[in-house]
Formats: sequence, C-alpha cells, structure tokens
Amino acid sequence: MPRPFVLAAALLAGTTWAAQANVFRWANDGDTNSMDPYTRQETFLLSFNANIYEPLVRRDAQMRVEPALAERWENPSPTVWRFHLRRNVRFTDGTPFTADDVVFSAQRARAQGSNIQGVLASVKEVRRVDDHTVEFETTVPNPILLQEITNWGILSRAWAERNNATRPADLTSREENFATRNAMGTGPFLLQSREPDRRTVLVPNPNWWDTPRHNVTRAEFNVISNDATRVAALLSGEMDFVYTVPPQDVERIRRSPGVSIMQGPELRTIFLGMDQMRPQLLKSDVQGKNPFQDVRVRRAMLLAIDVNAIQRTVMRGQSRPSNLLYGPGVNGFREADDVRPAVNIEEGRRLLREAGYPNGFGVTLDCPNDRYVNDEAICTAVTAMLARVGIRVTLAAQTRARYFAEINAPRFNTSFYLLGWTPSTSDAHNAFYNLAGTRDGARGVFNSAGYSNPRFDTLLDRIAVETNPDQRQELISEASQVLRDDVAFIPLHQQQIVWAVRQGWTVVQTADNYFQLRHVRFGQ
Repeated sequence: MPRPFVLAAALLAGTTWAAQANVFRWANDGDTNSMDPYTRQETFLLSFNANIYEPLVRRDAQMRVEPALAERWENPSPTVWRFHLRRNVRFTDGTPFTADDVVFSAQRARAQGSNIQGVLASVKEVRRVDDHTVEFETTVPNPILLQEITNWGILSRAWAERNNATRPADLTSREENFATRNAMGTGPFLLQSREPDRRTVLVPNPNWWDTPRHNVTRAEFNVISNDATRVAALLSGEMDFVYTVPPQDVERIRRSPGVSIMQGPELRTIFLGMDQMRPQLLKSDVQGKNPFQDVRVRRAMLLAIDVNAIQRTVMRGQSRPSNLLYGPGVNGFREADDVRPAVNIEEGRRLLREAGYPNGFGVTLDCPNDRYVNDEAICTAVTAMLARVGIRVTLAAQTRARYFAEINAPRFNTSFYLLGWTPSTSDAHNAFYNLAGTRDGARGVFNSAGYSNPRFDTLLDRIAVETNPDQRQELISEASQVLRDDVAFIPLHQQQIVWAVRQGWTVVQTADNYFQLRHVRFGQ
C-alpha cells in the first residue's frame, strides 16, 4: 500500500495566532450533498461523513485496517466473522452503541434509497449475539470482508427511528429526510451547522471513545465552486486548506509564500461508459437500434481518444494514462495488463463504416463539472476527439448532485457518461464488481453501462473466493483482458491527488483521497 504523503509546515510564532488557527477553514469545489453516508458511494461524501459516523474497522494513516467500533474479531468458520464491539461507546446524544445498531445499519444499507448495497454484497446475514457481539455470515468465504466495510459508518437505530430516517433518502430522485441535513454518530466530530452548497461546520465530540490526535477546535467547510476564487481564498489566508487544486494553479501555489502543495498518486480511475443494454439509446439521433451494442463502434471510440494528449494539455501532466479500471496501488494491478492501442483515426472511421455508420452519429455525454479534477475540460477534449471519427457529441455538463441523480441506479438515465472510481478495498475485485458485473441489485450497482458478459461474471465469482495470491492474480488479469477485448469501458487515467495547505497545519494525504479531520493538527 502506498505510504501516505504527510506534510508538516513550519510552526508559526505567537500563542494568540495558534489559538485562532485551531479553527480550521477549508474549501472544495463541490458540496458533500448529504449528511447521510448511505446515500451515495462517493469518496468525498463518504470521507466527510466519516468525521461523524464510524465503521467497525477503519484505515489508519498508512491505510492499514485497524479496530474502530469493533475492538477485535475472529472467524469461527470460513463463512462467519464474529465482531466484538467496543464497550462504553456512546452516540453524541448519549445513547449507548450496541449490537442492535449494527444489525439496524446493515438492514438500512440494503434498504430502498441506499447507494451502498455492494458493501455487504457477500453477507447473507448480520445477527446479534449479545449487546456487544455480532456475527456476519457470508454466502461464500470472503477473504477481504474487513477491507469492504472500512467505509460503512454505523447509525443509531434509536435516532433513526425517532426521526423517521430508518431508510436513506433516494438522492437520485432528490428525496430528503431528517438524515439528509442532520447527523448523529459516534465519531471524532459532530455536526454544528449545515448550509447546503455553502458551508458546513463540525466541532469536536467531547466524549469520543478514542484519544484525539487532532487539535482542531472548529472545522469550517466552505463550497467555493470557482477555481480562481478558491485559490485566491487560500493565498489570502481566508482558507487554510484546499481539497481540490486546479492543475493550472499548482505551480503558482507552489511558488507562493506561506502555502504548500501536497501531491501524490490516487487510486481513482476516470473512465467513459456507454449504454450497452437498451435496444435504443435515450440520448442519440440513432433510431431503432443502439450503436454501442456493436464492439466495432466502441473500439472506434477507443482509437479516437488520445489519453496522452489529455494528460499533457488538460491535466498538465497530473495523471497516469490507463486502459484499466484500476491502477497502481490497487491489489491485482499488473503493468503488463495495462496495454492500450495507439490512436488511429483512419481505423476508427473504417470500423464505424463497417458497423453501418459511414456518417457517424450523435450522442449526449453526461459529465460532472464539480466532481473530478478538470472533469468538464476532459469531456470537452473527448468531444473534440470523437468528432475526428464522425461521432457528434453534445456535452451535458452539470453539478454533481444533478449528474449522479441522472446516471446512477435506479434510473441509469444516460447513454454516454464520464465517471471516476476508487476501489474502497484497494482491490481490483471492488472495481470489477461494482462497475462491470451484470446488474442484479447488489452487483453492478454502478454499472450504468448495463455491460454484461457471463464469462466475466464467472471470473468475478472466482476472484471473490480465491485465497491463493498467484491464482487470484491470474484470474484478475484474465478478467481485465475480457473487458479490454469487449471494450466494455474506455478508461482514461488515474488522476493525481493535489491538495494545498497553509503553513502551520499538518494534514495526512492517503491514496484513497480520504481527508480525515482526526489527523489534522496545528503546530507540532
């Protein structure tokens, strides 16, 4: 696992300033959209809410799994995990944390409106043994269950029932309930105020069960969508930390006094998906058939998109071109598997003619404009590149709230889309299962393309239970070959994590791009 990038800036002088600096002010280009950690399987939302809600096991600053609400565990049998819960833990309303909350949270994670069903996909049953013991029974032996539940925060059953929030609100239909704007967990921070799309304030939980390593007295999160305004706020001292740094401003920030750039590889892969399920595309000028069901069309698109040009001109060198749904740092990655054909416009045009589209066709590309690094600019570049083979793309760039509501389950209201994925388990199976497995309600929840291949699904099932590392690697490589042969998706790159922090603050950067306030300190 890549070691985290830890940057400690020099301590600024003055005790009065130090006290003021414990108010940590930070910014991002988009909001977290919900205080409910079950409403979207998205890194920023999950990592923000992890300051409030805690899992049974978590990752430390080196991304190793460590105890959290469960203090220890064992396997009484190959398909049973027994977790012993930490005693004397309370939610911030004073309610004791018990096994009932874990069982309830498992039911809620699978309820209508949840976007995290895949977290417990291998789990047949979660049962209470006593107040401080729960058992997870899996359908088959699952060697990576611990890694799968590190982002699954536990909710209070009593709080959810009292506030009519026993199931998550469905963000795809812009539904809300009490948990959308309110939060109450066991974690290191608690929610003080919430102004959606503007500001959210967290303060330390004075009764947290763990020993705080942070010294933040108040954390103010601000949404500043404009790149120039966000950078100006950092350089002026209005903000102490920026989570999303525009690539074009990295060198200017690096040269500025009093601020530092933190940069490292991210586990996230940015890719394009194409609807291969519907007999006719929702957003295209082709009537009566679906051009994306023809592998020749998909291959023509692959040959038209120049990922090296995107790296050079759009990402300013801050990406790693790829033809896999996962990259370095993810278990199962092998450089030899990451092969991509050279750009070939003439071959792309020939394939389109052969597929029956001598004049090309039109399609809409759904793209966020506040979620990934330079997301709209990437989509704009893709639009121009596909035009060279005759595919006319209409770009529909929108905020993340609207975008995810459009392309995610259960609507999948898209024909062509850009998406990013970070395997929460740091394992290739996570990307395969969520993005490319045949949709069945748990598997393929984020397979907005509707891709389906029985051979791939068989390999996926075998990867899930294989414990021999060498044999498992061969299965992963074979599965990746199936996806490449089918041109099931068009991977673009793994993006870099680029943060910026003001002098005096210490923050921890890990390859999953989770920003945790429990690691933030001012001074030494």
